[in-house]
Amino acid sequence: MAGPGGGPSRRSHTKSRKGCKTCKKRHIRCDETFPQCRNCTKHQVRCDYMDNPAAIITESPKSQGPNLLWTPEIDSTVELWRQTGQFPFPDLRVYPQPQWQAFSKTDLRLIHHLASISNEMFRNRTSKLAIWTELMPKFLSVAATHPFVMHSVLAFAASHLAWIAQSNETRNLAFHHGGIALKGLHEGIATFSKANSDAVLASSLLLSWQATDWRGWASLVTGTRTVIQAMQPWQHESIFEEYIVRHSPMTHKNLLDPIGSPISQEARREHLAIITDIHHHLQRLQHHLSRYDQEGKWVDQLRGYIERLRSSNPPQTAEEQFSQLYALRKWLFWVPISLLASKRNDITVMVVLGHFYATALAIEPMFPDIGAVFCADLALQPLHEIVQIVSPYQDPSYDTHTQTVSYLIKFPADMAISYQTRKEWLRQQALDAEQQSPYGLDTLNLDLEHHLAHYTYGQSLSPAFAPSPLNFMPPTGLVSGQQSPYLEVPRSAVDTAFTSSYGSPLVSPATAPPGPLPSPYAVHQESSAFSFNSPMGYPSGFVGTPTIWT
Repeated sequence: MAGPGGGPSRRSHTKSRKGCKTCKKRHIRCDETFPQCRNCTKHQVRCDYMDNPAAIITESPKSQGPNLLWTPEIDSTVELWRQTGQFPFPDLRVYPQPQWQAFSKTDLRLIHHLASISNEMFRNRTSKLAIWTELMPKFLSVAATHPFVMHSVLAFAASHLAWIAQSNETRNLAFHHGGIALKGLHEGIATFSKANSDAVLASSLLLSWQATDWRGWASLVTGTRTVIQAMQPWQHESIFEEYIVRHSPMTHKNLLDPIGSPISQEARREHLAIITDIHHHLQRLQHHLSRYDQEGKWVDQLRGYIERLRSSNPPQTAEEQFSQLYALRKWLFWVPISLLASKRNDITVMVVLGHFYATALAIEPMFPDIGAVFCADLALQPLHEIVQIVSPYQDPSYDTHTQTVSYLIKFPADMAISYQTRKEWLRQQALDAEQQSPYGLDTLNLDLEHHLAHYTYGQSLSPAFAPSPLNFMPPTGLVSGQQSPYLEVPRSAVDTAFTSSYGSPLVSPATAPPGPLPSPYAVHQESSAFSFNSPMGYPSGFVGTPTIWT
């Protein structure tokens, strides 16, 4: 039947009445695919279907295994990739390329996940606004000839997918690849040379970024700085030259020292002043986020985190500092990916991310043992990029709202300048002490060898995931339905089923296990709802009845 004007008839369609909130806000049709609709998967944002119990039911370990957020489009792309060996993202310039046809479809999906994020951010010129996206093509290039680096990449990808999908099976997949990567890193350190130095550095970085315990992280970072120091003679030949130059020399502070320094009353007053200043600027920012639901919830989350710092006892040791900084560091890795994917060129989103990075810089003096290397150094470069992008919008040629929001970048910009000044002073100190470092690759490898000798790698777990010191998961791993002690999962809608002393719309529904884990496996929980004052920084539970993820 002809349509109006004699043209073709208008195709009828069924209106989506149960679509996710993200699609409704974007005024596009939701395909209502559980546990995450295709539009949200495409844009790398969390779908609120995840908060629906029906979404969890669809993930049956017996029928589906790891939840890798497959869509028909991703499936067809990966299948073609597997058959032809043609990398779907040539603009990333991965060279040399691995023999893709030798990889399983599951592994290709994991690689596709990280590569698609990096590719999209390179195309949108936002890759430098996140911590890891700029380096991912280089990691893949090195992984072409060093399998343990590829396993480090696969573990990183599985960790992010598990963080999005709340999947125990995907988490166990990350543990599997992390354990293999650790063994390869151990062997790479034992045979360290110019030829494999890029691989050792790449794996050390990737595994340290996934660390959930203090000793595992400190061991990997100690190794990383030793590798960077050893690579100085040939740094200009390294694929990571820019990274090495930016992080040389690294501090020689003993990150594994369990003895901390007491906090003086004067220092505590200075720390409280820092917290008050951050909170003030977050409140100012919040006033401009009425039309930004997801961004507003993240700023609320950050404000809640700052309030916890105010009310908690100051951390006395490096381990306590690790516990208090852990949630913020996790956000620095994943929040930019989510927000930039949904609104890549939005000036307000840039300012929100600037405040996240600026918070990491501002609170660094409160964490003198690990604050710089654990958070602040990672945040500095992305923040510089954001300040350069946002500052020109203060020009009067832009509308009033854009100008007003752009002026909010002053606080992040000031924090960048202040931290850069402190960093230069510390850099000079490190240069003076460069010849006095007691650490070396032999020391690190002896430590790893001591712990790894007691475990088989089929059941092992990277120190990037393991409890202190470099312990591993029980042979059975996690089973479906068991609460996750590993991944902090953001939520896109306010969970009204429970309240907590550190309540948030973006905390994991699995943050309150029914009972303590056995002592050898009581690892750092991935939840923002933890008490800084509880032993070892572990979660203290909720006030009220939590929603249990089953």
